Amino acid sequence: MKRYERFADEIAELIRNGVLAPGERIPSVRQASRQYGISPSTVFQAYYLLEDRGLIVARSRSGYYVREQAQRVLHEPRMTPSRQEASDVSVSELAFSVLDSLQDTATVPFGSAFPSPDLFPLARLARSMAKGLRGMSGDDVLKDMTAGDADLRRQIVLRYTLKGMPLPPDELVITSGAMEALNLGLQCVTSPGDLVAIESPAFYASLQILERLKLRAVEIPVHPREGIDLTVLADSLARLPIKACWFMSHLQNPLGASLDQEKKRELYTLIKRHQVPLIEDDAYAELHFSTSPPKPVKQFDDEGLVIHCGSFSKSLAPGYRVGWVAGGRFAERISRLKLMTTISPSVPAQAAIADYLQHGGYDRHLRQLRHALETQQGQMLAAASRCFPAETRATRPAGGYFLWFEFPERVDSLRLFHMALEQGISVAPGPIFSATRGFRHCLRLSYGHPWTPRSEAAMETLGKLIDAF
Repeated sequence: MKRYERFADEIAELIRNGVLAPGERIPSVRQASRQYGISPSTVFQAYYLLEDRGLIVARSRSGYYVREQAQRVLHEPRMTPSRQEASDVSVSELAFSVLDSLQDTATVPFGSAFPSPDLFPLARLARSMAKGLRGMSGDDVLKDMTAGDADLRRQIVLRYTLKGMPLPPDELVITSGAMEALNLGLQCVTSPGDLVAIESPAFYASLQILERLKLRAVEIPVHPREGIDLTVLADSLARLPIKACWFMSHLQNPLGASLDQEKKRELYTLIKRHQVPLIEDDAYAELHFSTSPPKPVKQFDDEGLVIHCGSFSKSLAPGYRVGWVAGGRFAERISRLKLMTTISPSVPAQAAIADYLQHGGYDRHLRQLRHALETQQGQMLAAASRCFPAETRATRPAGGYFLWFEFPERVDSLRLFHMALEQGISVAPGPIFSATRGFRHCLRLSYGHPWTPRSEAAMETLGKLIDAF
């Protein structure tokens, strides 16, 4: 990372943390140059970058100021208590209706689970795939088929190591995206009828997997910013025969909540005490806006209890369907279970990603992606503050590409989903994120696509539909 990019990220962090408030003047070029020991040209480059990201604005003869993107501040959603008893899961039909709404490319994709393909280096990946195929022999196609491409595994292990988390290579299995990794992890530690602790609200795909495997959900409430309620989890683990936990400790979908380091340590202490495996869904790990990358719960795992799952689908290669699982003490069981199902993800896709990680500038791409997403988050929040009712509450996550909106109780998000779809807008209604169909007055909206006048018009339309309740 160049010096001006590092400095821009330092200023962005001050803005995110509220140290530099909306409307506040930031240090002048001369002040910043003297205070940080960098050249005026470096400061100018950093400020131009922050302008491009929509974080600051220049005022003639006055200097640079933190952009006031919102006319009013949207308060944080309230934490919703959920019942900590086992419940059956039945959300698939609802979830499929949302997914079906995204088939029409003319639809505004606020309900999408993926960022825009335009944000990814697909042409560069294609060249990496061509390069990998040219150098691939027949033996290369067959070797390491179950565990995955050896070069790709080395690159993933290297990224763990650079985060201060050395990982034995034989613990790692390449999968067909994070969903297969999560499926395999859950299947190897549960049987039909078992209880699984999940978040509330939870990513709807996790609920669909529980439904398919005939598992029962114990919902643990999630604070919109601080993550799962560890007090409730401790009580549930003590009272109920929970066989596994499935949590996102960082940038949780749909809320964007993240546990801090101390709470991650506390979470690991809890599962270790009860010897309950944790399936850690870390698909959004690379999409943080902070200058220092967070570490997962896996960092504390000294007994192999954490099944850590990741993917390149959200950060680099949507559609390539390449993920991985670091299975801890369950690695061999996961590998054998994979051999009995899909055997191997696409070998050319694995080779393409391995080459890109080594030669394509992955970290440079990630910086650009994070900057784009942070800008788009500000644009959606600004539009919501203008267009949505005064009682609206919204999250402001430190990464990812989702916002969670809480509306007055009179708003029915399932009805709103159908009304919006008639206007060519897809949204994700709250009940698909709950085993018990809760959060009926909530919505998840994605800011994962570049902001356009069409996006702005869709927010205005949604605001009018919400006002009609």
